[in-house]
Amino acid sequence: MSQDTEQQVALVRAFNRVYTRRIGLLHAHLRDSVFTLSEARILYEIVNRDCPTAAEIARALDLDRGQMSRTLKRLGDQGVVETRDDPSHGRHQLLSLTASGRAAYAALEASTQEAVRSLLNSLPLIQRQQFLDAAATISRMFDVNAQPEVTFRSLKAGDLGLIVHRQAVLYRDDYGYNESYEGLIAQIVADFRQAFDPARDDAWVAEMHGQMVGSIFLVHTDDPQVAKLRLLYVEPDARGLGIGKSLVETCIARARALGYGRLDLWTDNVLAAARRVYQRAGFKLVDEAPAPFFGTESMSQTWSLMLGDEIPTSAAQQRSRKLMQRM
Repeated sequence: MSQDTEQQVALVRAFNRVYTRRIGLLHAHLRDSVFTLSEARILYEIVNRDCPTAAEIARALDLDRGQMSRTLKRLGDQGVVETRDDPSHGRHQLLSLTASGRAAYAALEASTQEAVRSLLNSLPLIQRQQFLDAAATISRMFDVNAQPEVTFRSLKAGDLGLIVHRQAVLYRDDYGYNESYEGLIAQIVADFRQAFDPARDDAWVAEMHGQMVGSIFLVHTDDPQVAKLRLLYVEPDARGLGIGKSLVETCIARARALGYGRLDLWTDNVLAAARRVYQRAGFKLVDEAPAPFFGTESMSQTWSLMLGDEIPTSAAQQRSRKLMQRM
């Protein structure tokens, strides 16, 4: 096991120790209750399912048949849970709470709610939000039925600064770009904001679970027939979901709707994943030259997508060189 892995294992175990102690899971029974954690979880499933069977709850909680049977017997002996035959399946029995079971569960639920409320109130506001965000993230990661929902939206206050920050950090980590790249993208977003024209420009942010996971910009040029695709990026944790493809398609569709005849973009030959997205969208390489950009030795590339009648290649190359000169 590597040192990094050992540290990660230690971190998870430390979290387990702190959290289980803090919420009282080490006690024989849950707070102000006669129920164990396992019993409480079974009661919760009975209350929140429509006439479940023992097998259904055992699968949901990953309990073996013997443990489930023993726990249900204890709850039955306490007069908390009752069973009845399933009319649609002779060998199945349906579970429900008795009147005293419902009262006991209501008390348990109220006590648990108060315990969690007390935990949250003990945290300063910033730490409380960090805790809630982390809890939501962990829950999603272990929910096998969770499907990532990606939405696109227009820009709002704070987005431009975050886009500059995330792209500067990611391109530094992934490709070794230095701080000059941050200066470039900061200038791009500043120019975009100052010269923004809703009839010629647009931008989109991709969000997943309320967090920004990507962006793309459509920017006008001096030529009313030509626009630029700029600042495409996707967060590492969100890659592989088709977000980059969807962002590019959204940008192309908007450029067409605004009446542009051509869409240009500049990229670096090391950005292989982005280049594949551009190629699949129909972009063609029209110019390439060595360029020591951002502290790296790479090939500067200009790609173009014709949105209307195609212009001669020589003219496209000529215009792309002018575009590069203006970068």
